[in-house]
Amino acid sequence: MLCVYKFRGRRLLPLATLFWWMMQGGGLSTAHAQTTVFSESFEAAVKQDYLPGSVTLGSGSWSFDEAILANSGLDRKNGQQSVRLRQRGKLTMEFTLPNGAGMVQVQHGVYGTGGSSAWELWAMRDDNCNKWVKLGSTVITSEGKLQTALFAANMPGPVKLEIRKVTGTGSELNIDDLSVSDFGSTLGEQYPDNDHMALGNPSGAKADLSDPNNYLMRKGEYALSYSRDRVTPNWVSWHLDASDNVINVRTDNFREDPALPAGWYRANGDSYRSSGFDRGHNVPSADRQANTQDNDATFLMTNIIPQAPLHNQGIWNDLEAYARSFLPNNEVYIIMGSYGQGGTGANGGITNTIDGGRITVPGRIWKVLVILPVGDNDLSRIGAGTRIIAVDTPNDNNIRSPWSLYRTSIDAIEAATGLDLLSNLPTSVQTVVESKVDNTVIN
Repeated sequence: MLCVYKFRGRRLLPLATLFWWMMQGGGLSTAHAQTTVFSESFEAAVKQDYLPGSVTLGSGSWSFDEAILANSGLDRKNGQQSVRLRQRGKLTMEFTLPNGAGMVQVQHGVYGTGGSSAWELWAMRDDNCNKWVKLGSTVITSEGKLQTALFAANMPGPVKLEIRKVTGTGSELNIDDLSVSDFGSTLGEQYPDNDHMALGNPSGAKADLSDPNNYLMRKGEYALSYSRDRVTPNWVSWHLDASDNVINVRTDNFREDPALPAGWYRANGDSYRSSGFDRGHNVPSADRQANTQDNDATFLMTNIIPQAPLHNQGIWNDLEAYARSFLPNNEVYIIMGSYGQGGTGANGGITNTIDGGRITVPGRIWKVLVILPVGDNDLSRIGAGTRIIAVDTPNDNNIRSPWSLYRTSIDAIEAATGLDLLSNLPTSVQTVVESKVDNTVIN
C-alpha cells in the first residue's frame, strides 16, 4: 500500500479554529455534511479474563489487552457493564470508521475505591502505515463516577481508535459509552440533549496544560473552564431538570479538587477564612439533589468564587430559587461566570485578592438561563420565543436591589467577557435571542 497521507502536521486544531476552518470550506462544509454518530456501549459481549483477545461487540470487533467487560457493583457503568482496564491495558478497534472522526466522547471513571489512572486516546488512518497519532491531552481519571472526556479529532476516514491506559499502577479504570461524530460535522451536533455543554463551549476551553487559564473540566454534574492563575472558574455550565431535585441534602464538604493538574495551587475549605467573602457556588447545592454524590460535587473548590455574603445569600439565592421554580414542567440550561477584579465583601472596601494573594476576587458575577418545556431535540427548539434571562451584577456586599433590575442581554455579557455564549445555536438564532433583554414581570 502506498502511504502518502499526512494528518495536518499531526497537530490538533483548537475547537474555535476547527469550527472556523470548517465554515471556510475545510474538509466537508457545514452546508453539506450529513452527520452520523458512531457509538459503542460495550454491552453486547462477554470477556472475563485479562488475556489479549478479540471481542465482537455491537459496533464490530475490538482487541482487548489487560482489559475485561466487567459488571460488578464497583464498576462505573451505564447499563449492565463497562470495560475495565488494568496495568497498561489497551482497547483497540479492529475495524475502521469510514467517515472519519470529528469529535470523540468517552465516559471514564475510577474502578472501585482505587486511585487515579492516566489514559490517552490514539488514532490511525488505515492508509498511514500503522502510524498512530495521539489525540488531545492525557486524561487523568480521579473520580468514582463516570465523567466525559471530549477530543477534537478532526481526522478524515478511514480511521480506527485506541484507548491506552498509561499508568501501570495497581489502580484500575472503567471506560464506557464511546461515541464519534463524522469528520467535518458541526460542533453543535456533538453534545446530546441535557449535556452540560449542549449550548456550546463559551471560551473554546480544552483540557490542555498549554492553556492553563482556560482549562476544560467536564464532570458528571457540570462542566467548567478553570483559571489556574485566578484559582476560580471562568464559567460553569449545567443542565437542570426535575431529576436533579429528588432529595433534600447539603453535604457542606468544601474541599480541593483532586482533578486539577499536578503542581497547580488548589484552594481548600479554609482558603476563604476571614476574607469577608462567602465560598460562593456557581452550581448551587440545591441544583444537585439527585443523590449525595451529586450534591457533594458542588462543594469542590473549582465550583467556587469569592462572593460578597449579602450578594450570595440575597439576590443570588433568589435568582437560583427562581431558576428552580420552572421545574418540573421545564428544563433549564444555565451558564454562570465572573470577570474583572475587585469586590466589596463584609470587611468593607474593595478587595482584589484573598488567600495571601492567590485567589482573585471577581468584580462582576453573571448568569444566563435558557428555559425550555420538557422535551427532546433541545437546540432545535430554541428560537425567538424562548425565554432567556441574562443577569450581570456587581460583586458588592451593599447590593440590595432585586436581581431582576440587573437583567441585560447575552450580547452585553459577551462584550464584557469575550465569551461566545450559546455558540452551538445557528448564527441566525443567536443574532435574534442574544440581543434581547428579558422583561417578564417578576412576582
